[in-house]
Amino acid sequence: MSESLAVGGLADRAAAGPAAGHAATAGTAALDPRRKLQLALGVIWVLDGILQFQPSMFTRSFPSMLAESAHGNPAVVAGPITWSAHLIDHHVVLLNALFAATQLALGLGIAWRPTVRLALAASVAWSLAVWWLGEGFGGILAGTASPVSGAPGPVIIYAVLAVLLWPADRDPGAPSVAGRAVGRRPAQAVWLVLWGSLAAFALLPASRAPEAISDMLTGGADGAPAWLAWIDTHAASALNQHGLTASIVLAVLLGLIAVGVFLPAPFVRAAIVPAVALAAALWLAQGMGELFTGMATDPASGPLLALLALSFWPAVPPREA
Repeated sequence: MSESLAVGGLADRAAAGPAAGHAATAGTAALDPRRKLQLALGVIWVLDGILQFQPSMFTRSFPSMLAESAHGNPAVVAGPITWSAHLIDHHVVLLNALFAATQLALGLGIAWRPTVRLALAASVAWSLAVWWLGEGFGGILAGTASPVSGAPGPVIIYAVLAVLLWPADRDPGAPSVAGRAVGRRPAQAVWLVLWGSLAAFALLPASRAPEAISDMLTGGADGAPAWLAWIDTHAASALNQHGLTASIVLAVLLGLIAVGVFLPAPFVRAAIVPAVALAAALWLAQGMGELFTGMATDPASGPLLALLALSFWPAVPPREA
């Protein structure tokens, strides 16, 4: 009986072989590079929601942290930040639960195909609001922006990724995922503006002061695990009193990455690899977003920069059937 079942099973698979093969191929093709990047973005949004449910976020420490982003900003920017922090302070439990649920919904919405467009669009609106009211535009207008400290603010990169990973094919022949939705030239412009601005931020007084980068690294070590604190403190010690040199080297690296996307495909890959590596280094310098302190609201800019860099990886042309 078992033999007849085995023979029958082989016969059935042989008869349905082409159809089954096409179905398997279709299932694999459905998870294309863009979908994989979308899912990675959704996972980060879910992580944000989980972090927002930390006990410390339901205390006055949360609105107090938000209010600090108003410092140094023009009154027209600082006023709404202060008002928002004051409102949250009076309803911190309710509003923080709402914020956490919203971020979870964004991540799950991106992960579920029928709602991916709605979730990506909503994430853009949410990111812009948080970039202003929660991050004070990343310190850009306050003159404190630095790529080492997370400028231009992690949350704005969520919005950029939502646009670049939008499920549309305006330019199907674009060499990368990022260029398919908005076109290769607009995508390259986004890359140039983002990485070029990081290079400019690296040369601001907030970064080039003798102990500026060293102090940022020391701050990233606070509350970090022993191994991460060791990395940050030793790097801080090595760069102590060398802020100008470190900021110039960092600016040059960021500038080369900014223009690398305009090169032919093999050279674009050579620019994206150091972009991912530099994003990882910045993440370590930021104490991995202070994930281990109980006060983190996101994983910082490092993972998002790496995800954005991967969206520009030149695709290998598919073989003709």
